[in-house]
Amino acid sequence: MGNVIAVCISEKKGVQKKNVGSARFIEDWGIENDAHAGTWHRQVSLLSHDRVEEFRARGAVVEDGAFGENLVVSGFDFKNLPVGTKFRCNDVLLEMTQIGKQCHAHCEIYKVMGDCIMPREGVFARVLHGGTISVGDTLSIVEEE
Repeated sequence: MGNVIAVCISEKKGVQKKNVGSARFIEDWGIENDAHAGTWHRQVSLLSHDRVEEFRARGAVVEDGAFGENLVVSGFDFKNLPVGTKFRCNDVLLEMTQIGKQCHAHCEIYKVMGDCIMPREGVFARVLHGGTISVGDTLSIVEEE
């Protein structure tokens, strides 16, 4: 199980997300008021809190959401889970659809640090069932029956 450390959104694409503490997840859409929501396979992005902390230990000054991630969660190394993994948090059901992404234009973090973890550490999911997720909630893997 994992612990939700941050719930982040941005109202425009291309800007860092901000931790809003709690958000409503909409089935087959994404997070309410988030610029990356839509009817596609990358409705929600997740990043491991441990990977963010490792990056910070290298001298990066980054706030939650700086990598464009929606959820920062401790207790999981997301990139090592298979596509198709399902997660539950309260009523919300997410299905992981992609690991990593291609970075077309280097972000501000890359320009300062010479690296960005989101392209290799971040994962993406679609919302199978909606609800609300807040900081402090528990995220768990749904075991297939």
